[in-house]
Amino acid sequence: MHASQRSPPGDGDFDLLARKIRVVHGKRVEVYGVPKLTANSLINAASPIEGDLLFD
Repeated sequence: MHASQRSPPGDGDFDLLARKIRVVHGKRVEVYGVPKLTANSLINAASPIEGDLLFD
């Protein structure tokens, strides 16, 4: 695939990085954003957020 055929990067592109940091390196990965505008893959790759920080 040529670079011109790739879709623009989005927050979902960071899910692999977040998962590797969390799983392989044992670090917390916190993601803050608007749930409806944040890729589910990134939400699932992040560490659970403790406390009531989420807004609907």
